[in-house]
Amino acid sequence: MPEETIVEEQVVENKQEHPGDQTTISEYLESLLVTVLLALFGTSFIVQAFKIPSASMESTLLIGDHLLVNKFVFGGTGAWYEKLLPYRPLQRGDIIVFKYPFADHQHFVKRVIGLPGDRLKVVDGNVYINGKVLNEPYAVHDPGAPYDPFNYSFPPMKGLVISPNAILEWKPEIQKYVQGDEIIVPPGKYFAMGDNRDRSQDSRYWGFVDRDAIMGRPFLIYWSVDATSSDYSGDSTFWTRLTGVFQTIAHLPSRTRWSRMLHTVH
Repeated sequence: MPEETIVEEQVVENKQEHPGDQTTISEYLESLLVTVLLALFGTSFIVQAFKIPSASMESTLLIGDHLLVNKFVFGGTGAWYEKLLPYRPLQRGDIIVFKYPFADHQHFVKRVIGLPGDRLKVVDGNVYINGKVLNEPYAVHDPGAPYDPFNYSFPPMKGLVISPNAILEWKPEIQKYVQGDEIIVPPGKYFAMGDNRDRSQDSRYWGFVDRDAIMGRPFLIYWSVDATSSDYSGDSTFWTRLTGVFQTIAHLPSRTRWSRMLHTVH
């Protein structure tokens, strides 16, 4: 007989022999219900856990980093409660988790580079915002990465080659936002890029991030495990993923990146 059923039978017996315990059991169940509701509320509105499956944010975030994301941080939606709660506006340099605007709307993590109204361009790998080069101590350039024109120059000038990595939906839209040699970030939108600049599928390749798609900001690495993208690949079979889980558990002490535990994200 399952343990859950046995416990229920014991509770019934205790209530018969000790009527005074009914209040205690009732309080326990009430406390349990409140705890569950608070946990559900917290994961829905305040904090949510995510893991990093790709190298696009290295070396700020590594494959295998497990993050806590603060969903209770950014204002700017115009909601009445923003004046009462500790929200703040999105800022350039913020790392964000958001829903990808196409396909299955999977979650992406990138860094905010362009704010609404900004003029942005990339020249020789350097990002310029409103005519001034952006200081990016977090950005990494990989000379061994495959050649991509958007790593060196963006936006593309009319008639010039567009990166083959740009998605089909974005290619005909780019020129709508280009003025001169700069792209203009429209109202309510953000331009996001990965820190691993030459190996990142970001706003250069699929467009802007809508404000409503932004879920929050990662603030803590609560666990980090030495992993590869294939460990999180959706193309892997069930047995491959299951084997990977058992291997991780078996080698947990050696695969855990202890120096990244409880590491804050910036």
